[in-house]
Amino acid sequence: MHVKKRRQLRRIAFTNQNCLCFYCQLPMWEDGDTEFPGRHQLSIRLATRLKCTAEHLVAQQDGGQDTTENIVAACAWCNNKRHAGRSTNAPNPQDYKHRVAKLMALGKWHPAGLALVFRRKGLAYGA
Repeated sequence: MHVKKRRQLRRIAFTNQNCLCFYCQLPMWEDGDTEFPGRHQLSIRLATRLKCTAEHLVAQQDGGQDTTENIVAACAWCNNKRHAGRSTNAPNPQDYKHRVAKLMALGKWHPAGLALVFRRKGLAYGA
């Protein structure tokens, strides 16, 4: 599949998901959004973890296709963690989404998520 087509599918998913990660539901950004870190009061390092990526629900190596039904928008953190240390057998997307939601509720998943929660409560991250 051409990179241009995958980028188009990622953009469609990003828009359909209201710019939120499929797994953690945190806001994401795309190339060219230079204001994202400031808008969310995040360091560049934390904002980088929220960059939008194209995530195949069924991996290409498992026969997954580049289609609107199979590609969702996921932040770099969630996408990388789903596939970390695995050359095959990534967790089922729905099971993984459920696990991420549980960990997010406990404040134990996403470092950028913790920073955003602290900011919303008017606290300094790391305080």
